[in-house]
Amino acid sequence: MVAFWILAPIMVIAALGILFVRKAVHAALLLAVVMISLAVLYLTLDAPFLFAVQIIVYTGAILMLFLFVLMLVGVDASDSVVETIRGQRVLAMVGGVVLGTVLVVALGQISLGPAVGLGAANANGNIEAVADILFSRYVFAFETTSALLITAAVGAMVLAHRERLTPKAGQAELAAQRVKDYAEKGTHLGPLPPPGVYARHNAVDTPALLPDGTAASSSVSRVLAARGTVRSAPATADAIEEIEKQIGWAPHAGRDAAPPASTTEEAPATGSEDSQ
Repeated sequence: MVAFWILAPIMVIAALGILFVRKAVHAALLLAVVMISLAVLYLTLDAPFLFAVQIIVYTGAILMLFLFVLMLVGVDASDSVVETIRGQRVLAMVGGVVLGTVLVVALGQISLGPAVGLGAANANGNIEAVADILFSRYVFAFETTSALLITAAVGAMVLAHRERLTPKAGQAELAAQRVKDYAEKGTHLGPLPPPGVYARHNAVDTPALLPDGTAASSSVSRVLAARGTVRSAPATADAIEEIEKQIGWAPHAGRDAAPPASTTEEAPATGSEDSQ
């Protein structure tokens, strides 16, 4: 009872947070809090098998898969306000109210028999007791649920699969299309410059340096630019001077200055010690 009164408010608060938080990643983390708290309640009820399954399968596998997909693909908060079906929000609210009313009325009419103690239920062990219930009294529901899950998995693969209607473009076709895009749209012919190409920086938030010393904004991810974590580009003159020092060019007296003469050439004799 102590564990229940401690975890129950945490589960309710986390469940409400799932409904009201703005970011999908935060909702997934709050759902993990609910599932872990539920697993602890299973453990206090002498159900170690359900405790392990709740942690390994639901929290460790399924929920973390959702979280990784959200972090990799990304879900914008503005996507949730776009209605693909007209009036779906109103229908969802009405359906939720009706479902809640039905559940409250149905639960109020339930009459339970005498409770069986956990010692009697787990007389031969918790795992054996769960297996006996699943494959005897609830075997039809168990097999039906398994069939539905397999059907859903196959249906998801069928819906996500796309047949290739055109042959795959080769290297020559891709090069020709790239040149065509450059002629029509001005798209860059080669690959985008990689980030972190300054002389003293090698980070993904450092933009590339163009030949004139300016920063190439296309070399940095748009996500980093939106977050404001992109490093500012150095001044043009300082950047060019740093490059000239790295390659051993003449000091930055002018970009068109000639490279230094070879050390093997003899200086012209002018008769003056200072000039020599």
